Amino acid sequence: MEKNRTGKRKWYDTLIVLYAQAIVLLYAGQAVGGMLINGLTYVISLINSEFSKSDAWLMGGIYLMFIGVWAVVLLRIWAVRRDRPILAAVGPKARGNNGKMLLLGTAIGFGLNAVCVLIALLHKDIVLYFDSIQLLPLAALFVAVFIQSSAEELLCRGFLYQKLRKSYNNPAVAIIGNALLFGLLHITNEGVTVLSFVNIVVVAVFFSLIVYYTDSLWCAFMAHAAWNYTQNILFGLPNSGLVSSYSVFKLDTSTAMNSFAYNVGFGIEGTVTADVVLILAVAAAYLWGSRRAKAAEA
Repeated sequence: MEKNRTGKRKWYDTLIVLYAQAIVLLYAGQAVGGMLINGLTYVISLINSEFSKSDAWLMGGIYLMFIGVWAVVLLRIWAVRRDRPILAAVGPKARGNNGKMLLLGTAIGFGLNAVCVLIALLHKDIVLYFDSIQLLPLAALFVAVFIQSSAEELLCRGFLYQKLRKSYNNPAVAIIGNALLFGLLHITNEGVTVLSFVNIVVVAVFFSLIVYYTDSLWCAFMAHAAWNYTQNILFGLPNSGLVSSYSVFKLDTSTAMNSFAYNVGFGIEGTVTADVVLILAVAAAYLWGSRRAKAAEA
């Protein structure tokens, strides 16, 4: 932790300043990504006008825009010498960044989201009907969703979490601090409610615990991506208020109902069910991580 001679925290490593940096990085990255996608869309339209207007490309472009966030955040970390060690947490040198943790993240994201969707289906709050399966677009969209989800993780559980861990002795500041900002970054999403804000903060705490106990940003990358992909691309449900124009299943919006398991405006993420499922996931991660830490010390 870098401190001055009086032992006080440097002003540029305080919570508020780091929040401001993260917000600037997000919007700058989205602006850069937006320009890249607009340019790419224009080039594609010259080659294949029909594809450039397809649902798969339009949806993919929304997610691919976050490649700009990747570029801007990595540039910011590299540009400041004292922050370059954060790059090690992103790459394969980190203890938990391996194939096993990628598979675990996939299972976590898919499993948690599928449980919430299943409850909504069993309670008859939603009706889904099969549309189609096209392997190439589905694979390409998974890559796009991964870029978007991992970009948010890079910003919050990479840059912000890592900076807070170094600046504050109490790990709860990093875990809860980055989670609160993650929630605030979604506060303007369409259909957001108090329950959905709580859901977003709780899932961010869960992802932070994954990083804290396993030293694996990759696991958090994949868990986030699998959650988003499952509800948005597989089941055709809103993802933080965003409805995909391309999905395997489609929602019968005329029959969708608000309940403890589904929110018409925000999807499963704006419900008591999702909050309970994720709170249980946080508790499980904490208990597992605590026991693992004690076993390592013994």
